[in-house]
Amino acid sequence: MSTTRAALTQGDILSLMRGATVDERAAAAHKLCRRIDEMVLTEEDRAIAYEILRVMASDAAELVRRALAVTLKASPLVPHDVALKLARDVESVAAPMLSFSPVFTDEDLIEIIRYAGPVRQIAIATRVSLPETVTAALVEHGAEAAVRTACANDNATFSEDSLQKAISRFANSQQLLASVAYRQALPPSVSERLVNMVSDQVRDHLINHHALPPETALQIAVGARERATIDLVDQAGRATDMERFVEHLQVEERLTASLLLRALAHGHMTFFEWAVAGLAKVPHHRTWLMIHDAGPLGLRAIYERAGLPVRLFTAFRAGVDAFHSMEYDGGARDQQRFQERMLERFLTQATPTPREDLDYLLEKMDRRPESPKKLSRKLVKAG
Repeated sequence: MSTTRAALTQGDILSLMRGATVDERAAAAHKLCRRIDEMVLTEEDRAIAYEILRVMASDAAELVRRALAVTLKASPLVPHDVALKLARDVESVAAPMLSFSPVFTDEDLIEIIRYAGPVRQIAIATRVSLPETVTAALVEHGAEAAVRTACANDNATFSEDSLQKAISRFANSQQLLASVAYRQALPPSVSERLVNMVSDQVRDHLINHHALPPETALQIAVGARERATIDLVDQAGRATDMERFVEHLQVEERLTASLLLRALAHGHMTFFEWAVAGLAKVPHHRTWLMIHDAGPLGLRAIYERAGLPVRLFTAFRAGVDAFHSMEYDGGARDQQRFQERMLERFLTQATPTPREDLDYLLEKMDRRPESPKKLSRKLVKAG
C-alpha cells in the first residue's frame, strides 16, 4: 500500500495496531481514515485499507471505533460488512454511520429499523434521502420520536398511506401531527384530516401553506365537513390526484348527493366525473362518455347506477347542461369568471334543488367580489 504509506508514517500504522493508549490509537485511526478517504487507491491499496478498517472496527476501545465512524461516516469506501458492524455497535458509534453512510442499502435500513431502538431509528430518520419503503418501515415499527423526525425531514418521501398511518398511530401527539402539517407538500386527504386535529397555530400554517381557505378550517372545526370538502377541492384541484382523492372520500362515506351537487355547481366537472364513476363502479372513461352524451339517456343511466336520488336528477341535469353551454374566454380571471357564470346559471335553473344547497351556493357567491346582488334578491323572493 505504497501511496498510503507515503502519506502515513510507519509509526502511524504501528500506533493504530499496537498503540500504548486509547488516545494514541484513536488519533492514528482518525489520521488514517482521513488519508484513505482523500487519496486515490489502487485495487491492492483498497484491499489493504479495508483490512485496516476491519481492525479498527474491532478495536476494544469505543473511542477508536467512534473515530472510524465519525471520520468515514459519509464515505463510500467503508466496506459493507464494516458498516453493518458499526451499525450494531454502541449508539455513539452507530448513529453517525446510520445518519450519513451511503453504504447501507434500503433493505439494511429497514432491517435495522425493525430491531433497533429509538436512537438508531432517529439517526436513520435524519438521512438526506429516504425512499417510501424506508419511511413505511419507520411508520410501522418506529418509535414516535423517530416517526416525528422523519415527518419533519422533507427529504424523506412518504406515500399517502404512510402519512395516514402515522397520523392514526400517533393521533394524540400534537408534535407529530405538527411535523406532518409542516411538510412542504401534503396530499389533500391528509390536509383535510389534519385540520380537525391540530392546534390553532398549526391550523393557521395549513391554511397559509396548503391552499386551505380560512372558512375551510372554521367549517371543519365546527363539523361542516361536507361543505368544507368542496372548498378543499376548490383550492387543491390543480395538484390533486382526483382519483385517489375521490377514493378517500368514498372510503370515508363522504360522496353524498349533496356534495356532488355542490361540486357540480362550482364547475368541478372532473371531480363530479370521478365521483360518479366511483359510486357506479364504472371506469372513468365510460362514465365520462355517459355524462357528456349529447342524448337524453347517458347521464340518467350512469346517475341511476351510481345510486343517486331520483328527486335530484333534474338539478344534476341542469348543472351538466350549464357546464356544456359555457366556454373559457382566455382572460386573466378566466377560471373565476367561469365559476361565477356557472354558479349563476345553475342557480337560475327551474329545478327542485334543496333549499339548504341553494343557501350554501348563495353564500359562496356572496363571497365573490363581483356577485350580482339582483340574483340573490330574485332567489330569495322566489324562495
